[in-house]
Amino acid sequence: MNYAERIRSLREDNDLTQSQIARLLQVGQRTYCDYELGNTRIPVDSLIILARYYNVSMDYICGLTRNKGEFPK
Repeated sequence: MNYAERIRSLREDNDLTQSQIARLLQVGQRTYCDYELGNTRIPVDSLIILARYYNVSMDYICGLTRNKGEFPK
């Protein structure tokens, strides 16, 4: 699973909309949609925000492991 699939899965598992996550990242809904579709690369700082928000490791959010882990405190 790549990061685009992973961020979509995390959002859906938490019953959130693209608009809600776009607001969190301070981007437009269309931009966030492009992140999920893999049309636009998501900036690293946005990945960190998402990992912290979902309390998962960066390895998990980037699709490098199936183990969610926790975001470092």
